[in-house]
Amino acid sequence: MKEEQKLKILNRFRIVSISEGISFLVLMFIAMPLKWIFGMPAMVTYVGWAHGLLFILYVLVVFPTSRKLRWDFKTTLMALFASILPFGPFLFDRKLKNQQNLILKS
Repeated sequence: MKEEQKLKILNRFRIVSISEGISFLVLMFIAMPLKWIFGMPAMVTYVGWAHGLLFILYVLVVFPTSRKLRWDFKTTLMALFASILPFGPFLFDRKLKNQQNLILKS
């Protein structure tokens, strides 16, 4: 596979990953406090739906990305585990940036 295609796949995954990570943080640190402190449960409903869709998209994108970029089992597992931690996608993004830099250098 050409480097250009690898970068396109990696960038697509990074966009989904960061979006999912942001939605999780908004859900945890904005929508949940609005629900429990200020009695605004609608925020959790809307943000929860958005986060749920992004989470499903993330999981669906992990496997083809893993296969096309030839990630080992550990990296794929790290990607999946990152999706359930509040700051996980941002930490995993560091690894993705390193991989992106390697692709650009070759």
